Amino acid sequence: MRDAIKMMESKMDPEAVRKAHMLAEQEIMTIKLAQLRDEQNIKQNEVSNFTQSSVSKLERRKDIKISTLIEYLDSIGMGLEIKAYPKNNCVNVKEKILLKV
Repeated sequence: MRDAIKMMESKMDPEAVRKAHMLAEQEIMTIKLAQLRDEQNIKQNEVSNFTQSSVSKLERRKDIKISTLIEYLDSIGMGLEIKAYPKNNCVNVKEKILLKV
């Protein structure tokens, strides 16, 4: 499967590949939010500080404010860590934690 994806990507414009990866990551995040809640055995209508409909909308969003994400994760007993890292494997620049709540 990876070889097929690499083959398709090799025939695409690099900017189109970058955008496709970004869209895929956004989709994956929406799936992971619902999975995190499910793993805590919490139903949508049981998330404190949120209505069932707002949880449903939040878990389907492609873009979310960090403050909303923090509040949602806190409501299901999870924390958040945001890291910055060098993309070009620069040896002198190390990964840094920007936020941990």
